[in-house]
Amino acid sequence: MYEAGPCGFGIYRHLTGRGEDCVVVSPSMIPKRSGDRVKTDRRDSQMLARLHRAGELRAIYVPDDTDEAMRDLVRAREDAVAVGTQAKYRLKAFLLRQGRRYPGREGWTLPYRRWLTDLSFPSAAQHIALQEYRDTIDETERRIERLTEQLRQLAPTWRWAPVVAALQALRGVSFVTAVALVGRTRRPDALRPSARADGVSRDSCRRNIRVGPVCDAAPSPRPAIHTSADLLAEAAWAYQGIPRIGRQHAYRQEALPKVVCDIAWKAQLRLTTRFRRLVARGKAKPKVATAIARELTGFIWAIAQEVSPAPQ
Repeated sequence: MYEAGPCGFGIYRHLTGRGEDCVVVSPSMIPKRSGDRVKTDRRDSQMLARLHRAGELRAIYVPDDTDEAMRDLVRAREDAVAVGTQAKYRLKAFLLRQGRRYPGREGWTLPYRRWLTDLSFPSAAQHIALQEYRDTIDETERRIERLTEQLRQLAPTWRWAPVVAALQALRGVSFVTAVALVGRTRRPDALRPSARADGVSRDSCRRNIRVGPVCDAAPSPRPAIHTSADLLAEAAWAYQGIPRIGRQHAYRQEALPKVVCDIAWKAQLRLTTRFRRLVARGKAKPKVATAIARELTGFIWAIAQEVSPAPQ
């Protein structure tokens, strides 16, 4: 067992490579007694030894080197996106301090960027600050484009490329979202709902369906999706419209099995209807999107069951 950190799988591979019997256990799945708050290395090791001897620890799937390399590339892109978002916030804060407000709709469109170019300030220092903020944003956007292009080039040779392609059958799941979902996960077939949406999924709870983020279950030769709330929430907003398959969506589904397309269409029919009903009941749209995102996890799991990874 290892604490959450970047070195656990490396230690596992080192020990197993030397013939040692080793398993990796998720800290969140270790049984704990209530009131036991003293945490030391000695007590942790003794507790783990007792639990392992009793068979109370379940090992998680350990990705191979190629899977972890793709995960690193996905994380590098996500870090670049986070840096770009922060840079835009800093620029907008600078403009707010100067009392400059864009008269149109914001969103970093071409007119908005032209408006930034035409801004004039009484001090040279302010012009320099504005230009540095803009250069930072431009550099992060170029970095995101480079990393996205690398993902597009490397993903077809990845063993999970069929799963990435199949997930794009779902509405709101683009290539970047699909590769990020698989890249940040371990076992698609162990994907299971785990938490209840706040007051919005009572009917699901009545059927004993627990919707929410996913977690690892039993060991398996397939990787499991540790879904990210931000990726699923972004995809969930696409279900506030009417069910339809547009031109680009149809193009993504052309080479996919019929059973995958059927699951994707079933997801559209259910989730678009559910989105409208929850909004009509007076639920706030962000909360509705959260509920839809959690239920979308189940359809991702269903598609992952129908697609096998490419042979290594």
